[in-house]
Amino acid sequence: MRWFLLVFVVIVSFGNIKGQTRSELERQRSEALRDIGYLDNMLEKTSMEKTESMNELNMIRRKLKLRENVISGLMEEQELLEGRMGLNKLAIELMESDVKVLIKEYEKAIKHAQKVSKGDPDLAYILSSKDLNQGYKRMKYLQQVAKYRRREAEIILELKKEVEENKVQLETDLIEISELKNREEKQKNSLNREHRSQRNIISSLSKQEKELKRELEKKKRIADEIEKEIERVIEEERRKNAINEMTPEDMIVGEDFSKNIGRLPWPVERGVITSQFGVHDHPVIKGAKINNIGVEITSGTKETARAVFKGKVMSVFGISGGNMAVIIRHGKFLTVYQNLVNVKVKPGDDVEAKEYIGDVYFEEGEKSIIKFMVYEEREKKDPEEWLAKK
Repeated sequence: MRWFLLVFVVIVSFGNIKGQTRSELERQRSEALRDIGYLDNMLEKTSMEKTESMNELNMIRRKLKLRENVISGLMEEQELLEGRMGLNKLAIELMESDVKVLIKEYEKAIKHAQKVSKGDPDLAYILSSKDLNQGYKRMKYLQQVAKYRRREAEIILELKKEVEENKVQLETDLIEISELKNREEKQKNSLNREHRSQRNIISSLSKQEKELKRELEKKKRIADEIEKEIERVIEEERRKNAINEMTPEDMIVGEDFSKNIGRLPWPVERGVITSQFGVHDHPVIKGAKINNIGVEITSGTKETARAVFKGKVMSVFGISGGNMAVIIRHGKFLTVYQNLVNVKVKPGDDVEAKEYIGDVYFEEGEKSIIKFMVYEEREKKDPEEWLAKK
């Protein structure tokens, strides 16, 4: 029985952890599939226009990564279910063994009770007491024996019920594993098709190497301009505040911002990150690197840009070939929104979270692409880590 109780506790604990984990995996899968569907819609429009670009390649690359995450999650779910099945099988074996032992013991007890039941020995046992107190104790003892026998019978029934429930759970888990394997196979087929699409686009874009190099230089120039403007903003603030101290209110805003890592609203209502932060190999130009100081969020519709947190507008400036950019300070943190038009804020304005600051540039028949950055003073941060999971 002790072995059964230990395994039963393990199964219950595993089941609770597994439930939470599966719930999280299902949420992540749902989010990934939603983003894949959104990217599919944008790519379908692009294919109708018969245009191929780095943005299209970025969308496919992002879709591949999301698809791989879905497959990985499905495999992890299968492992969790298989782990629970293994524990259930062990529990069933131990419970069935305990049931057999308990039934044998119960049968012995009943047979023994039948042998000594002639002439009502319980009454004789009580009446043979030397005094009233001993008679009372003997009566209580006999009641406890009867209660113990009833409890033994109840335990046998409970164990049999547990065995049947665990067998039903095993059958359910087997069905779920089969379904997960089918889903995994479908996702792998989609992944193979997307890999072929990626190879075709890379092959096509490789013929436009000069144009791609110009685009890469343009991105580098825009990034340099943004960083120079951030330097200028920081230096200007330092000149205004000789000892470079933030006001108590600024310090509170900065602390609040830092506490919201992974919870900030997105700078646009709809969109998918198609170009991630950091240094990456260029997917087409051999030996070339892409150094993203932020992320690019692509939307298939016209989008408005919004502040991700309350703060003060520090700079609004134009970039040749890159439209407008807005820098907002949140204590010691800065957020940058680039590729905007119709900017509605000016330096010195206080803004609240989700407040409209301008429109993301949208060329008819194309897409909206906002470039979003997060700085802690001069230090670049990965914006994806700060944005809330959708």
